[in-house]
This record gives sequence, C-alpha cells and structure tokens, in this order.
Amino acid sequence: MSNGIANTAPLLKTVAGHSSPLGPTNVAKSCWNFAVFAPDASGLTLCLYQPDTEEILAELPFSARTGSIWHMQVSDISEGTLYALKADGVNNSSAGLRFDNARVLIDPYARKLNRAQVWQREQYQQKSHLALAKGVLDNNNFDWQKSVKPNISREKTVIYEAHVKGLTMLHPEVPEALRGTYLGVCHASVIHHLKQLGITTLQLLPVAAFMAEPRLTGLGLTNYWGYNPVNFFAPDPRYQLEDAVAEFKQMVRTLHQHGIEVILDVVFNHSAEAGDDGPVLSFRGLADRHYYLFHSHADMVDYQNYCNFTGCGNTLNIANPATQQLVMDALRYWLTEMQVDGFRFDLAVTLGRENKRFNPFASFFQIIAQDPVLSKAKLIAEPWDVGPFGYHLGQFPANWSELNDKCRDTFRAFWRGDKGVLAEFATRLLGSRDIFQKHHKPASCSVNYLTYHDGFTLEDVVSYSDKHNEQNAEQNRDGHSHNLSCNHGVEGASNDPLILARRYQHKRNLAATLLLSQGIVHWLGGDELSHTQGGNNNAYCQDNPISWLNWQLDGQQQKFLQFVRQLLQLRKKYSCLQQISLQDDHYQLHGDKHQVCWFLADGTEKQQHDWHDPERAICIFRITHRQSGKALLFVFNGAEQSVALTLPARGWFRLFDTAHNDGLATKNSDAESDYLQAAHSISVWQ
Repeated sequence: MSNGIANTAPLLKTVAGHSSPLGPTNVAKSCWNFAVFAPDASGLTLCLYQPDTEEILAELPFSARTGSIWHMQVSDISEGTLYALKADGVNNSSAGLRFDNARVLIDPYARKLNRAQVWQREQYQQKSHLALAKGVLDNNNFDWQKSVKPNISREKTVIYEAHVKGLTMLHPEVPEALRGTYLGVCHASVIHHLKQLGITTLQLLPVAAFMAEPRLTGLGLTNYWGYNPVNFFAPDPRYQLEDAVAEFKQMVRTLHQHGIEVILDVVFNHSAEAGDDGPVLSFRGLADRHYYLFHSHADMVDYQNYCNFTGCGNTLNIANPATQQLVMDALRYWLTEMQVDGFRFDLAVTLGRENKRFNPFASFFQIIAQDPVLSKAKLIAEPWDVGPFGYHLGQFPANWSELNDKCRDTFRAFWRGDKGVLAEFATRLLGSRDIFQKHHKPASCSVNYLTYHDGFTLEDVVSYSDKHNEQNAEQNRDGHSHNLSCNHGVEGASNDPLILARRYQHKRNLAATLLLSQGIVHWLGGDELSHTQGGNNNAYCQDNPISWLNWQLDGQQQKFLQFVRQLLQLRKKYSCLQQISLQDDHYQLHGDKHQVCWFLADGTEKQQHDWHDPERAICIFRITHRQSGKALLFVFNGAEQSVALTLPARGWFRLFDTAHNDGLATKNSDAESDYLQAAHSISVWQ
C-alpha cells in the first residue's frame, strides 16, 4: 500500500451500510453508502482518488454483503473525491468469470465521471488505474427554477434529431467556449432556431458516457455518435464546460422553459466491452455472466461466445433481473433527476428478447407499462436489431412509437420515380394503418422520417446516387447501399442552375410529404440548412465538419429553410394534419371525426382497380371534417409530365405548390375548377 493510502485510510470510517439503493448514495454530510452487484466475486474493494491528480487516497475492502450485493458506508469523504472498484475472484472466462483484483472498474451506477473515457492501450495493458475514468462523489444540488416538462401530446410532436457537439460547433452566434457543449445546445440562438422552425422535441444522440472502439482510436478516428456506452447514468464529459451533470440539467431546464422537450437516444443493447477479446471496463469485471447474453451448445452456456445481436460484439441480457434493474434504474434517473421527457431506444428489439427471441409481451415492456414514472415518458423504439428474426415494426405496445423505415423508403422511392409504389405511398401518408392497425393503435405510433443520423442527409439524397464513405477507413464497405437516392445528373456538388433547381424541387417534395403525413414527424437536424456529408451515409466516426452543421446559408438554402418553417406552421394550424380520426376507427370514440376520399385527376372518385395501375403516379385525396364540413385537398404528382386537374366541387384556394421556387403561393390563389399540376410537384388546397 502506498504512502498516500497509509496516511489517509485511517481518517475514513467504514461501517456495513445498506444494500439498497445500488451505487453511491450521500446519506449525510461527507458520508456515502456504496452498494455494488457482484454475485460471483469473492471480494470487492472501493478505491478513492484525489479529484485533480487521480492520486490514490485509499483502498477500502467491502466487509458486508447481502445476497448478491456488496455494501459499505464511508464517512469523512471530501466533496469531489473520485472513486472506482476492484473485484476479486476466479478468473476463468470459460465459466463467465473475469475477475482481476489488479484492475480498476467503473461502477455501473456512477452518476458522474471526472473525464471522458478514452481507450489507452498501454495503460490498460499495464492495468494502470489511469486507463479508466473515475466516478465523482458529488451531490450536485440544482435549482430547477420551477420549470416543468412541456408534456407535448404524441400527435403534436415534431422531433428534431441532433448531436450535442455537431449542432453548435460551427454556429457563429454561439460563444466559442460553448460550442459543442450542453450549454451550447440551450444557447438563445439555437432555441430561437428551433422555435422558429416549429420544433416541439429535441432528440439528442447518445449522451451517456461512452468510449470509442480501440480499432477506431488506432486509426485516429472516434465514435462520434456515441453508440458505445461504458456507463448508463453519467452524462459524457466530452460535452461539458466544467460540470457535465450541472450543465446537462441547465440545458434541460432552459429548453423546458421555452416549451421544448428533450428525448435521449439510449443504448441499452450492448456496451463498449465488445466481444470475448474486448476490454474489461465495468460490467464484465463485476458480473460478466449476468449482464451479457451468451450462446449455448448442447444445453451448456458458452461463456466465451457472446451473442452479437447488435453488431458490436456483445448483447446485454435484459431478461436477467440484475441487468433489467440496471436499465430501469437508469431510465428513472434520467426522467426524475435529469428531468428528460423520453427516450429513443437503439436496437429496441434486443430489449424485448427473452430466450433470445423477441417477445412483444416481454417483462421489459410490462415493467415500463405499469411503472408510474416510466409509463408517462415518450417511448420510441428502433424496431429491429441485427440478430436472428430481428425486424419487428408494428409489434411494440400501443403506448410506444416506432421508427417507420417503410415511410422513408416509400417516400424516397415515389419521388425518385420508381414505378408501382402509389398504393403504398398513399398508405404511408395516412399513417401506415397496415402496420399500426386501426381500432388497436393510433397513427402516432408511427414515427415518420426521411433521413436519420445513420444515412444520407436530405441534401445528399438528392445529390448522390451512391455512398462515399472512404474517409471511414473501411474501403467504402460500410453503410447501406440501398439509398433510393438520385443525383439529377451529377454526382455530388454542382453549380448547374438546372440541376440545382431539380434538387431543390426534389427536396421540397420530400419535406412536404413528410410534414403532411400522419404520425409523429422526425426531422434530421441540419436538413433544413441543406447540410451535406459529402455523400457519407455512415459518418459515425467523423468528428469534423462532415458531421458538424454549417449555419452559413446562401440564398437558395435560406429559401428552403423558410419553406420548411412555413410547412411546419401549416401542420400546426390544421389539426387534421396532426391526427385524423376516421369514422370507422374505434380506437378513439371522442373528438373530431374525419372522412377521406380519393380522386382521379378528372375529379371522379378513385376505384379499387385504379390503385393497381403501375404507371399511375398521382395521388389525390381530400380530408373532410365531419362536423364543420371544412376540408383540405392534397395533390401529389410524381409523374414526368404536368397533369390537368379537375378539382372536386368549387371554392378551393391553394395553400402552396412545391413547383414554385419557394414552394409557397405569395397569396391564396383561387381556382375555378381546373388547375395544371406541374410534373414532380405537390399542391395543397383549402
């Protein structure tokens, strides 16, 4: 034991403490209780360190254990003291036991880390405690200033997906010191942009502490998106100015004060410890065979063969009670202590796997449904993983919403000019009721989107026919190849006025289709700014201007931004664009009821056989409010030529037409009965 330990340890008083709650708990001034799940360990040690130097202060063995939980209460700990754990026991990976009493571990329940966790090969191999970030013992009392959660209803929700760093790194109005931070996200200029745009909900890419994969670090790259967690409670220090926890709370408080919700993208399907040859950082060193899922052979568990349903080397075993408790505790912590409004669950099928197969009635979903805190949150599932039978769109509970990739693909295919997609296009527009069946689920179960962080940006959808991921150092093998994109004659950037006009027309059509569709709107942050990633559709490792949003806009980009703003205002103005309730849908018997009628270009009602003509590329329908008789008429012309319309009845005036350069009529335009709908354009009439 070093001199620091010998001199300091006697000052610290220890007693047995309590086995609940897990993690560090401040029970009195300078007195902390520690409780750790480590059922197979033969011993556990608490390591304390100086806040500034990480010099070791003391190593205190846990003397008390209740069942699977080791616990201890320590007095006279100074504010800001750092801590980690060491676990002793059998080291036999074939039995799922990976104990090493010389290696420090991050507490799975640490609420705050002193620094970002960065892979350091030499220090890790030497088992230096400096290889790992440390937990911080900090009360972090915070004044929420009576701010309240906005509680936006699902049907009114407009999500803006953004990365904490990428959102503001190039923002000219955000002070340089705040760019790329939690405080940058809540800067007045960013909030002004979100509110002008019509955003109700900010969805942030993972903010829980993570570590870039050793392979990426060796290549000089990083896991920019953050989908590689080392801890599920602590906000990542990468985005802090001085204090990640306090600044995250300040961000949430400020956004709430302006009526904007905060949703977190959470990764409970795997950890940064990767596969059998991955590092021991936390979970694996404490309870490997409990936290993770393993393959079996002849009814024998193969503890060296991790199930890889995530593509990241391991899969968390959410069906295990300890892992399930860890996840539920983390979710409640973010909802209560950090005051966020909901979650987008990465690879959510993994969370519902029981006996390795997805179960729509899994205990994970049941616990959330009956929990008074979790059940009130916004819950969004990515309804697939990469394991066997991993695609389950439409199979999550009715109080969940799900990413609808069929919307993305169908909207893109229709406006690219693909044949035979008209019927599905209409189905996606009206809430994908083939997937989210009426009587059983509302259309707000569908999260409709054109683009996501993992894929082309909207600008790249209309500028590239192929992906260009060479900078990811994987020989352009990574990322999807099925992008349903179109470059309009030139691959990449172009100054040709005709090509630019076609691209902006294409973007207006895609944006209008999304914002007129039934369901929750998901908008990729930066699409309104015409952000390009240079054709990179998997920029997960690009922490640079490829991923950072560019706020310096030219005239065309400004016009497109204004178009998106006005479309979102239109969506907010007309309730039938947020949620229609059809007369024959008994999911909701109260409130407004609507009627939908479908038409041909000549104004006659569409018949069943008309839907099956593969050459048809025009979609016309009317939504009528049953009580008032007020109606909106929608015309989507995906054809190569203009179409002469005979509007059903008279008295319509045009709200907008994407054939215009700015997409919007300068004033309400009356039409007697006939109208020429330009090729590749949309008009909406009242």
